Order: sequence, then C-alpha cells, then structure tokens
Amino acid sequence: MNLKVFHLKNVNSTNNFAIRKIKQGKIMGIVISDSQKKGRGRYGNKWISLSGNLFMSIFYRLNKNISINQLTKKNCLLIKKTLSSFTKEKILIKPPNDLLIKKKKFCGILQEIITHNEQNYVIIGVGINIYKNPNIKNYPTTSLLKYNNKINKMIIFKNIKKCYEKELLCI
Repeated sequence: MNLKVFHLKNVNSTNNFAIRKIKQGKIMGIVISDSQKKGRGRYGNKWISLSGNLFMSIFYRLNKNISINQLTKKNCLLIKKTLSSFTKEKILIKPPNDLLIKKKKFCGILQEIITHNEQNYVIIGVGINIYKNPNIKNYPTTSLLKYNNKINKMIIFKNIKKCYEKELLCI
C-alpha cells in the first residue's frame, strides 16, 4: 500500500491540510511540510514548530471501529519503534501521546478522527524535534540530534512512511 506524499514548503497545520485532502476525496496520504505556522497539540495547545524539525500527518480511511485511545496507543508504539532505530537511548511513551528521551519530550503525536461522506478517517499528526527543541518553562524538551549527530529528517520521514504503509495492510 503506497501513501501519496504531499510535500509542502509551508503550511498552517499538516493536520488541517490532511482534512482538506480528505474533503477533496483522497482516502489516504502523508503530508510533510518544511515549516508549519500553527501546529496543534492536544486540547488546542500549540506545537512549537522550529525550523528544520519534522512536521507530518498521515491520514487514511478507517475500515474498523476503533477508539481514539486504541489508535493513540498503536500510533505511539509505531512511531516509537521507528524512532528507536535512530538513537541508542531508551524512548519512553508519556501517555497519552508524547515520546521522551531521558524524561524530555522530543515528539508529540496528535490523532483526530473525522467523518466525511459517512466514512471515518484518522489523521495522525507527528511533530519531532530533530535538530532543535523549544525552551518551555517547567517542561523539559530535547532533540534527536543530541543523541545522534548523523540524523537526517528525510530518512526518518521515509522510515515512518514505510512503517505505516506496512501497517495499513493490517488495518
């Protein structure tokens, strides 16, 4: 199963772009943007999208009834598994949707389920601090570069894409 790639220079939100694509009739795809102006986190929180980091959203039509909690757990495990090959450090999941290295956040995952034309779709927004991390008061953050100085954003993107293409065959 191949996910069509929508590679953008700049976008307000990769999740919002994915919603537009669904409303245009696309049933699956993956959005990546070089920059993102209004990245979103849970509960309307802002994802700080620093230049050079990875901003992406995977979307596809759901064929089974699955809860957002099940999707969150599955997506966190998929992203964690993929990113584990880029660092020797242990990656932990901070429920419900953050990935940490040494108790510092470097990845956030935001799932949304939307209905269009009586079909349910899931959108998985993924923000990864690859090269830079924001300074957030009382919330430690990090980047993958601190644990692997040969990191490459596009290789990470391609590995996540490949992982989801394989997984979609099982969904």
